[in-house]
Amino acid sequence: MTETSVVISRVGHLGRLHLNRPKALNSLTLEMIRLLQASLSEFEDDDDIASVLITGEGTRAFCAGGDIIALFNAADTNGAEAITFWSEEYDLNARIASYPKPYIAVMDGITMGGGVGVSVHGSHRIVTERTKFAMPEAGIGLFPDVGGTWVLSKQVAGEMGTYIGMTGDVLRAGDAISADLADSYMTSDTLPALISALAVSTDREAVSRSIDALSTVFPAPVIDQNRAVIDATFAHETVEDIIAALTSLDTSFARTTLTTLAQKSPSSLKMTLALLRAGRGSHNLQQCLDRELGAVIQMFGQPDFREGVRAAVIDKDRNPQWVPKKLSEVSVPTFEI
Repeated sequence: MTETSVVISRVGHLGRLHLNRPKALNSLTLEMIRLLQASLSEFEDDDDIASVLITGEGTRAFCAGGDIIALFNAADTNGAEAITFWSEEYDLNARIASYPKPYIAVMDGITMGGGVGVSVHGSHRIVTERTKFAMPEAGIGLFPDVGGTWVLSKQVAGEMGTYIGMTGDVLRAGDAISADLADSYMTSDTLPALISALAVSTDREAVSRSIDALSTVFPAPVIDQNRAVIDATFAHETVEDIIAALTSLDTSFARTTLTTLAQKSPSSLKMTLALLRAGRGSHNLQQCLDRELGAVIQMFGQPDFREGVRAAVIDKDRNPQWVPKKLSEVSVPTFEI
């Protein structure tokens, strides 16, 4: 591949967007966000382009998120660069959700954070045997953003979205489809055939037929085994009550989930739950994105973001020292719906 961070091309009636930072797991930079926006405008205005396909270079990741190191470094300055990044990223997420032409995302490999934002809002969302889908932001002092508070609260049935957002649990292909976070399953070696089929698909119906023809039965979801428990325990309105409900069960799943939650930033857990509950009362994605922007600016200015990135990415000691350390020391955020 070339050194361009996003490879843009046309194949017949198909507009191609190819994320091209494989060594960085195709993590998004501000330059990439702007290239994607410009390309979407170009393809939208081109009558010969019937659909748009976004993929990622390499076998490991579709897109692992935003460039967290750049955001970490931005915290050393006045934060203006980070705020610009998030603002333009959220604009891109909204653009994808309302795009007038079919927008197809192949979530082949790691699809997390910002990678979710450039895929889950698309009209056709494809997963493969290599998909690892997650919104793990509570582990780095943030919360599921990029419209995650809309998708997890409005599009995912029951309390599964609350569970996914708070735990950051990694979903494989079958789980993502079961949770309504993806639509179709095909093996990764089907991509060349998909491109060829989409290149000759001239309208939305033809695009859907092409994808359906190449899709196959998805693997059995694992997460469904605990759906009833998740719906019961994560239905509470406070993090403390969710933890109490899990503690009362004394099952393997409950104990594992409690261990996972204990590793997250207490501030992030309360922010995540508050945003997800506010999302339920929202009328559209844009309301959630606007709310997320205000919240991410607030969280970015707190110590947990830098500490979370340090522990997970910089020093990799997996031992963040959260401030505050206890849930009882964190006030509950409130938002207007």
